[in-house]
Amino acid sequence: MYFVISICFFCILADGYDLGIYGAVLPSLLDYQPWGLTPAQAGTIGSYALFGMFFGAILVGTITDLIGRKRVLIICVTFFSLTMVGCAVATSPEMFGLFRFIGGIGLGGVIPTASALAIEYSPPHRRSLNYALMFSGYSFGTVLAAILAIFLLDSFGWRFMFWIGAAPLLLVPIMIKYLPESVSFLLSRQRRKEAVAICERYRMDISYFEHQAKKDEGEAKGQKSVKGLFSKQYIRATLVIFVTYVMGFYLVYGLNTWLPQIMRELGYSLNSSLSFLLVMNLTAGIGALIASAIADRFGSKRVIGVSYFLAALSAFLLTVGAPPIALTYLMVGVAGFGAVGSTQILNAFVTKYYPAQSRATALGWGLGIGRIGAILGPIVIGFLLSMNLNMVWSFYTFVFAGIVAVIGVVLIPSKKDEVL
Repeated sequence: MYFVISICFFCILADGYDLGIYGAVLPSLLDYQPWGLTPAQAGTIGSYALFGMFFGAILVGTITDLIGRKRVLIICVTFFSLTMVGCAVATSPEMFGLFRFIGGIGLGGVIPTASALAIEYSPPHRRSLNYALMFSGYSFGTVLAAILAIFLLDSFGWRFMFWIGAAPLLLVPIMIKYLPESVSFLLSRQRRKEAVAICERYRMDISYFEHQAKKDEGEAKGQKSVKGLFSKQYIRATLVIFVTYVMGFYLVYGLNTWLPQIMRELGYSLNSSLSFLLVMNLTAGIGALIASAIADRFGSKRVIGVSYFLAALSAFLLTVGAPPIALTYLMVGVAGFGAVGSTQILNAFVTKYYPAQSRATALGWGLGIGRIGAILGPIVIGFLLSMNLNMVWSFYTFVFAGIVAVIGVVLIPSKKDEVL
């Protein structure tokens, strides 16, 4: 179990590094004279990877339910790692943006695939916690990007930071040889012998998966994958989950892309600005682990709703006056937990909410549709900054997104006799 979760952790960490590194190097890109980028152009380039992730999450998330999780995860990790090399050697903003878009397609497939594997290889009573342990790699990836930027960016430049992003290629041979396939996927393809062998190796009960498959078949009433998401039973949940993802991702990507530059324009040094990014994601990673343990006991919906509310409240408080530096760090940390941490728990919630045959598809579509918010975050904030508007307007958009996300969580229908 822990081997699978560890592999998925490092895959998600690489995804988080990709998110964090663009925000970390963005001030340097704006200062890079050969390209002469404006804030609006930088925001648009920041959205290119998210456009790719939009298509990747939907397409790859659906494909994993057809050809298996292991193969798709390996392909995706290889794909986006190679495009990090492309970003490092890019000779123009257009080439850089193209590689960001292509890499985004691979990145979009990592989260739904790794999530489905992590949930499946966890005992039912530890799924939220184990998922949070695995998905904390996302926050720690952005933390790693901030730490490396603080120590290396001035000495080696922004290109070197993207060379580091190609390191996940070292993980691929291990994944090919040792990573197991999804048991649920094997059973759905009548490959029971392989499923039994995996269950014996990882000391899991094959009857649990067979019972779950029969239960899910009954719940889905013969409807699978995409069709099941929009069935009468799930359509309301699907639509409000999509809205919640859009708002949640606006918070995550808007903050991670622009927070260092916003704090820099407020008068902080580059390293101090990067430290805000570090605190935000470190708090998000640790907070998500604690909140996930609470969610396993009291239900994910309550925890997610409270978390998004805290993100909105913290963003609003950052617009009030000029708080002491310690209080500013605290509010940035709470905003990070509320935005990034709650979205992690939302992913685990979705994987538990839908039947197994639609699980990766549901998460893939949710993450894919959520990319609309992820795309808008860098663009909208970049546009506001280019208009030289007061910084509070950027934070007001985060407040709005947090409130709408809370409403979306409240409107998700509860499932009878289940604490989700």
